[in-house]
Amino acid sequence: MTRTITRLFDDYADAKAAVSALESHGIPHDDISVVANNGDGRHQVGDGAHDGVNDHGDVSRGTTTGALLGGAGGLLAGLGLLAIPGLGPIVAAGWLAATAAGAGIGAAGGAATGGIVGALKNAGHSDDEANVYSEGVRRGGTLVSVRTNDETAPGQVESILDTYRSVDATERGSAYRAEGWSAFDPSAPTYTRDEIGRDRASSSTHGRVI
Repeated sequence: MTRTITRLFDDYADAKAAVSALESHGIPHDDISVVANNGDGRHQVGDGAHDGVNDHGDVSRGTTTGALLGGAGGLLAGLGLLAIPGLGPIVAAGWLAATAAGAGIGAAGGAATGGIVGALKNAGHSDDEANVYSEGVRRGGTLVSVRTNDETAPGQVESILDTYRSVDATERGSAYRAEGWSAFDPSAPTYTRDEIGRDRASSSTHGRVI
């Protein structure tokens, strides 16, 4: 039975370390996906991420599909720059990102089911989890999602992800709702660099798994 395990990270460095640890433990990079906010301009074309956005801000599928599905050097070597509605500029790789972008995945892809929220729900997450995770990315975070089965022990994957300062989605959702938030809104303005910094500072004590 396939199960998807997802964690939200406030800091990209923590997510990157978690991905590297997963791969070092033998988790195939084809089963891992990363969706990272790039609102602070951390990643630029030419510094390890592939340009996957055309002049209209849309996904350039001919360029990104291969990158999104991972590279020979591991998942992080296949990072691509692209745009997903509601998230603005992101850096992503792997199956979840490809589904959210509708990059050659077919009728079940995220384009037919609501972008990142639809992709997360298709992967087996509840509506609440999908909305909290999507909002977390909009606010500057990074998602790491792993498809597990009998050969990829879910417990091992959870243990690895929780080692690297991941966010407790239930607590983070409660913190968002205390601010008046109710659900991810793909039409809401994406966070600016300053807003990401302020939100990161205010949320650093809410829902971190240390």
